[in-house]
Order: sequence, then structure tokens, then C-alpha cells
Amino acid sequence: MQRTYEHLSAEERGFIMAMKQQGESARAIAKALHRAPSTICRELRRNGYKPPYEIGPIGRPRVAGGYDALRAGKRARRLKYKVRRVKKLDPAGPLWTKVRALREDRWSPEQIAGRLKQDYPGQQTLHVSHETIYTAIYAAPKGALRRELVALLRQGRGARRPRTRGTDRRGQLQDVASIHVRPPEANERLLPGHWEGDFLVGAGNRSAVGTLVCRKTLLVVLAKMEGCTAAAALEGFARAFAPFDEELCKTLTYDQGKEMAYHQRLEERTGLKIYFADPHSPWQRGINENTNGLLREYLPKGADLSQFTQQELGEFKEQVQRQACLEAGGEMR
Repeated sequence: MQRTYEHLSAEERGFIMAMKQQGESARAIAKALHRAPSTICRELRRNGYKPPYEIGPIGRPRVAGGYDALRAGKRARRLKYKVRRVKKLDPAGPLWTKVRALREDRWSPEQIAGRLKQDYPGQQTLHVSHETIYTAIYAAPKGALRRELVALLRQGRGARRPRTRGTDRRGQLQDVASIHVRPPEANERLLPGHWEGDFLVGAGNRSAVGTLVCRKTLLVVLAKMEGCTAAAALEGFARAFAPFDEELCKTLTYDQGKEMAYHQRLEERTGLKIYFADPHSPWQRGINENTNGLLREYLPKGADLSQFTQQELGEFKEQVQRQACLEAGGEMR
């Protein structure tokens, strides 16, 4: 099967019409034409084809629509010369200039999207989502400009990473509660007291800082750790939650890192109920993951994190908390 896409020819469209009149499936047609089945399905769907005996919305049989190769060819030629909508982030447009300036000031795409909504309320033409900004950067032609734009990204990656990246070969935690049984008030962010947590590890996996974010209020707490072990995590997180009242210690959602091997002891000491996200599913703890990205500007991977005092961590927290609230499109709740 060919790897590069080519538009269907008039002969291929005629072949499709003849095969459908004989009752052949889209997959059979694709095999005969050495095309992808999805190509045939899209061609049929966009040109009004409906299978025989399709039932209409009120329960009555609806007359099936056939595939007309001549009509399909005319439609394809008409759309080929149709003026396409101008991209919202066109490099020659005014919006790209604003986005580029903020990127050069080390603003993340999420922060830029939030700032534009604040600066230009009601002006939809000057609003853009963070995904559109990422797409514009990754779609830029290869060269010096693209390398410059990618280098400004917080992680500096040249492409999006796939969500699943193989099987986790580490040992598994025992007796964990899944995120899928977390109470609705935590899922919907209705009340404070529901947290997301993680570990930021330093150079050589010899130092770490615990990160906690309240899902409702976006309050950030950084816990200085005396190492990267499960015992260090137990003591560090227990100390971080100690100042909070019982109603502010309801749930904690964490990934399945081995530093949480003592999660049952942490529940006993804090009153929290701890839930664990699925393996390789960082989007299930998206608030904390985004906060970690902001924190990495102050706590880089190659640094010895044990050198930072709890007071310095508190200063970093204030900076990151303001940035996180800006990305969320408002003030801390």
C-alpha cells in the first residue's frame, strides 16, 4: 500500500461506483485499488453514500443514497480551488507577533492563552488556545526558526510524546485504590481538600522535592525531602499536611511511583484517602503535571535539590502559584 497520499482519480471513482453497485464492501474496494480502507470510507461518506435499508430518525426505512462518480469528481475539483480559511496563528499576522513576544519572555503556551483572554476580553480574534500555539510551533518548517521556537518550550522537545510508552517494568505497589473509584466531589473539583501529588527528582536520583496541588484552590505546597526513598516521602508528605485541618485533608491522587510504597502509613498519619492514577497516564493528574513543568524552571533536573531550604521552596511556590492561576484563566480560588 502506498505511503504518500494521492487524490483519487476519475478512473478510481468510477471503479468505486461500479463496485458499490455490485454490493462490495469498502474494504474490498480498498484492497482492489491498493488504497487504505479509510480513504474509501471518507470518499463515500463525504459524497452522500448511505447503505441500503438504513433506518431513519423516526423508525422508517430511508431511501439509500448511492455513490455518483461524476458528481464526486466535480465536488473534488470545486473544493480544490476553494479559498481556504486563513490560519489564526499565521506567521504574518498580528496575533503571532504577540504570541512570539510572550514566548521569548519564557511564557508557556498555557500562560499565553490565559494572558490574551485577560488583556483582550471579548475579542475572539485575539484569543488562541494553548493547543493551537503548540500546533503552530510543531508545524513550522524545519530550520533555524523551528529550532528556536522549540527551544523556547519548557521541555524543549521537537515533537509531542505518545501517551503510552511501553510496559512498566518496575515493581507494582500493593493494595492501591484506583483513581476510577475516587469520589465525585474530587473528580469535579467541587470542594477544597482534594490534592494531586508527585516527586521532583534531582541529579542522579539522589535528592527530591515533593509537590502538592489542591485541585479546587490551586494552592501549591512544596515539601523538602531527605532523600528519594519511600521513608523520606512518608515523613516529608506527613510534615507537609500536618498544618491543615481535617476538612482540607480528604484525598490525594498520585502516580504509581515506588516512593509511595508506604501510602497506607501516610493515610493513617494524615487522614487522607490516597488514590493512584493509571500507569503512563499523566493527564489524569494534569494540574500537578503542569505545576511540575513550571517548577522545573526553578528546580532543574540536573540540580542538587537538597541545597534548597524550605524557605526558598516557599518563594518558588509563590511564583509558580501565580503562573498556574494565570494559565487557569483567573485568580486562585
